[in-house]
Amino acid sequence: MRDRVPGCPVHRRDAPRAPPAEGAGDRGPRRVAAGTLAPPAALAFMPMLRPGHSGCRVSCTRPPTIRPARRTLRRESPTMGRSDRSTRPPRPADEASSMSDPATAAGAAVKFSFGSDEASAAFESAVGRARDELWAERLMDRDTSLWSSDPRVQAAIAERLGWLDAPEHFTTQIPALEGFGDGIRAAGFSNAIVAGMGGSSLAPEVLHRTFGTVDGYLGLRILDSTDPEAVAATVDDLDPLATLFTVASKSGTTTEPRAFQADAWERVEKALRARHAHIWEQPGEVMVAITDPGKSVEAIPHHDDLREVFLNPPDIGGRYSALTYVGLVPASLIGLDLDSLLASAHAMLGHCREPEPADNPGVSLGLAMGTLARLGRDKLTFIADPEIDSFGSWVEQLIAESTGKHGVGIVPIDREPLGPPEAYGSDRAFVRLTLEGSDGPAPQSSSLGKGVPGPAEGADALLERLEVAGHPVIRIHLTDPIDLGGEFLRWEVATATAGAVLGIDPFDQPNVEEAKENTRRLLAARSSGGRQANDEAGMPTLASGSGISLIGDAPLRLSSGADGSVVDELRRHLARIKPNAYLAIQAFIAPTPARDEAIVRIRGLLRHKTRRATTAGYGPRFLHSTGQLHKGGPPIGWFLQFTADHPQDRPIPGWPYTFGQLIDAQATGDFQTLEGHDLPVLRVHLGRDPEAGLLALEAALAEALG
Repeated sequence: MRDRVPGCPVHRRDAPRAPPAEGAGDRGPRRVAAGTLAPPAALAFMPMLRPGHSGCRVSCTRPPTIRPARRTLRRESPTMGRSDRSTRPPRPADEASSMSDPATAAGAAVKFSFGSDEASAAFESAVGRARDELWAERLMDRDTSLWSSDPRVQAAIAERLGWLDAPEHFTTQIPALEGFGDGIRAAGFSNAIVAGMGGSSLAPEVLHRTFGTVDGYLGLRILDSTDPEAVAATVDDLDPLATLFTVASKSGTTTEPRAFQADAWERVEKALRARHAHIWEQPGEVMVAITDPGKSVEAIPHHDDLREVFLNPPDIGGRYSALTYVGLVPASLIGLDLDSLLASAHAMLGHCREPEPADNPGVSLGLAMGTLARLGRDKLTFIADPEIDSFGSWVEQLIAESTGKHGVGIVPIDREPLGPPEAYGSDRAFVRLTLEGSDGPAPQSSSLGKGVPGPAEGADALLERLEVAGHPVIRIHLTDPIDLGGEFLRWEVATATAGAVLGIDPFDQPNVEEAKENTRRLLAARSSGGRQANDEAGMPTLASGSGISLIGDAPLRLSSGADGSVVDELRRHLARIKPNAYLAIQAFIAPTPARDEAIVRIRGLLRHKTRRATTAGYGPRFLHSTGQLHKGGPPIGWFLQFTADHPQDRPIPGWPYTFGQLIDAQATGDFQTLEGHDLPVLRVHLGRDPEAGLLALEAALAEALG
């Protein structure tokens, strides 16, 4: 994990910092609401929540903006309005890129190659419809009829469009955020942990993996796994009294962050008892929370005792919250240049106000995504340069959770090994994200395992071959890593537009609760003395060998294999792959580099032998990302679930079960939910040694696939 890199002029804060006010290290808890602002010199001690303030961006009266001089990147936004539309001639939809005007194209252009006349014609038709029906203007005007004619759905959507204001609104919060980050440094903190799931953790992860930490700022770690091994690896080597613990939860009730906070609270209490002389009096002084106002903040344990509580605008959903406190509070701790990040987003928002769909970098991308999905090319495969490849995890959640419902959806494919044209079916579309000055992804011929020939050429040469073979390729170029601020905004607009193309509400998640309900039921049964959460009664072992065991769903349990071997049971499961399926690996194990590599090899093997798209995610993290798509999207998924023993389990202080029992219940709850949707799922229990188990599985799969 890269905790710290030297600061660079791209993303560090160049201006000298005023010293924090006296008493910054021992002030009481504060609540910081969106829409409040104080001069930088006062930030160390001035309460940020106004009397009667609800935390709502719309209802509060904002004080005058006090801004220091700042550096911006492409801040200018062209003047765009509806009056332009009647005089601008329609632009042909099959040209190479959107944003063809050099004055507005920098950092925003999308280049499309649709691969066939059919796809080009369908995109042109979609652009024409969007032009005639004023989609770009309606989106920016918050016209909820763009997505539904149902008044109830429209009312719900109206409460989820605040992300359109985020670049402008949170720019006014930069002095407060930078003052917070500098005050935390001055108080003696050296590291920070963000404990959250899905949208609450993915944006901070992208920013830290892309930019690292500026010298003198805090190292950052993300805690989003309930596996006891993962919890220990994330927190146990850090000084709890010098580590700022951030609980990020929109609802305040999310199980995982509450468990993480309970663990952290006890660790800090023990450290305080062991060190009688310390600046902190109670654990809340090393903790902050990011949540919504009202019931959400009230649900955060010890919320009145925390150092800070940042209240986000409640009309911004978790997966659309990258440019809010969710992303910006952690960014302030690592020394990121918030001015430039939000200036990039603000510039992209200006481009996305362009009423002509073909020239709008967000709307045109969304039209392409939705149109290709309707044509059957619904496996949107991302290939990014290594410096920015963590962005794929964030956009994976955005697309999967937004579009995967009511039997339709776009399946984002992130970090799958890139192969030659013959490795793919006709359900693919590719997105190439490039960064100025990058050498691009390295050839992967040596990482795909035995029996899987890897191409020797690089990503761009392969994409040219894929393009010639008729696969759609979408290209986006970033001139600077800070352009990710604009990419957050572009992909939010694109995903909302794709939802309109698909005829769904991109802001709800109707199936997310199903697995959670099963998990709660299993844990409640255990707490009341019933069956343990990880008990496999009713889920007998189908086969075992080489340290792994297979547990099947009802169709596998009710029939029998030829010889009951691991290889035979794998063949039976493989036989259930549909022609247009995606193959999803769900790893309820702690992530490590060795396990990452093994999963990449297994994905390469499956893709090579079946020509199907593959996805992979660690549980329970993926439940808050692709889980909605798995249950609510096209019923074409094929699932391979990994679990393991917990030789060193970890209690959750004050809870009636351990972290190991929690993740086991989450795995079983998701297994049962998939089974309830008649989706094929097989569990591979890797035993006490997950690395050895993955190697054994890889060998068995190679034999089963022939």
